[in-house]
Amino acid sequence: MARILVIDDHDTLREGMAVTLTRSGHVVTAARSGTDGVAAYKKTPFDLVVTDLKMDGMDGIAVTRTLKAHDAAAVVMVVTAFGTIETAVQAMQQGAYDFITKPFTPDVLRAKVDKGLELSATRRQVEKLSARTEALESDAARASGGLLVGDSEPMQRLVAQVRKAAATDATVLVRGESGTGKELVARMLHQYSPRKDGPFVVVHCAALAETLLESELFGHERGAFTGAVKRKLGRFELADGGTLFLDEIGEIPASVQTKLLRVLQEKEIQRVGGEETLKVDVRVVSATHRDLQAEVKAGRFREDLYYRLHIVPLMLPPLRERPEDIPMLARHFVTRHGTRVNKRVRGLEDSALRALTRYAWPGNVRELENVIEQSLVFAEGETLAATDLPAHLSQLPPRSDAGLPVPTGDRPLPDILEDLERQLISRAYEKAGGVKTETARLLGIKTSALYYKLEKYGFISKGDPPEDS
Repeated sequence: MARILVIDDHDTLREGMAVTLTRSGHVVTAARSGTDGVAAYKKTPFDLVVTDLKMDGMDGIAVTRTLKAHDAAAVVMVVTAFGTIETAVQAMQQGAYDFITKPFTPDVLRAKVDKGLELSATRRQVEKLSARTEALESDAARASGGLLVGDSEPMQRLVAQVRKAAATDATVLVRGESGTGKELVARMLHQYSPRKDGPFVVVHCAALAETLLESELFGHERGAFTGAVKRKLGRFELADGGTLFLDEIGEIPASVQTKLLRVLQEKEIQRVGGEETLKVDVRVVSATHRDLQAEVKAGRFREDLYYRLHIVPLMLPPLRERPEDIPMLARHFVTRHGTRVNKRVRGLEDSALRALTRYAWPGNVRELENVIEQSLVFAEGETLAATDLPAHLSQLPPRSDAGLPVPTGDRPLPDILEDLERQLISRAYEKAGGVKTETARLLGIKTSALYYKLEKYGFISKGDPPEDS
């Protein structure tokens, strides 16, 4: 059931439309003039407005312009005679979504209204999502002074790159290990861009099956497949005028890659099961923890799509490469979660900070946040101590200033050396951007030896060709 406002100075037509829409189950308010209709809308917004174009006093164009200025999400349909279609087009330029030509049947009116109500529901949904996003970003900004926390040189360099990239409309590919904060980078790109007042829409590509992913991205028409009982707008349409974040882009199947490439090239989509081509104005930001160049060489990712996504590459450093940021991050998470989980806790003791900085954080910033939240649950004092942390952190042996762990019976020297070698190779490989000859040069070893170690530690698949990426 929707709330619909009908504005028409012709009594018979106004009452006829009101009766038709009321019988369809809607709540209808009828207004005799444009002035009365605008006044009614300003008191209580409606899901849809149907207004005649030619009226004494305030006409349909003025009604549309006034309502759109009052409420940007207002959905207005104008009613026009056959000979004034050009004027109806002017109304659409002022913000009307569609027009209906007199005379029309009740079925045509109902179909047009249903289409308008679908658009209205979508706009309200986007408004709510944007409001929630802005609230979350505002909370984070108040707690940390920004979306990305860290004063280390790698983070300061990244923030500078993000600000420069945000000012453009270029497609961005964010790379980094799981838990490093790739979605935060995408949100920051949106927040500092000219599109900041538009929607920010997220698609978690790895969480959706192939058939569902295509429908989520591009939408579908009613009857397109079993279960498609009504038309659904895709994320590209929902993100129109804003930013679309495609998380874990490396997981999308080949069939969707082909369609995504076309959207990036042509800036238009087709819903699943539909024939209509729709233009979209969307800035795409994608993210992955995979080496997409290696995926291209293995034939699992389209090379042309990779270059479309890779216009501006951004690399997020893992937490182990910026341990100096751990104290700031830990305090940030205490502030963020403390009021909700444990209001008594105001900070961290030095013993807790030492324990946190001794750990390698394979789960990166996300793991650190989870640890702080878990510790807050059980803490009884006003500050977090090492004893409040999970056992695998509070019982870590001390390490030297160089960060080398002390060998134990459970973890002998050969295991530690292998772990250190793996970490050093990982850092060099990331710094070289996945270029293997450059990685070998940084490590001071032969390329053949590097390939053996990359296979050994799972950076590449066994049998990958020895060409450079």
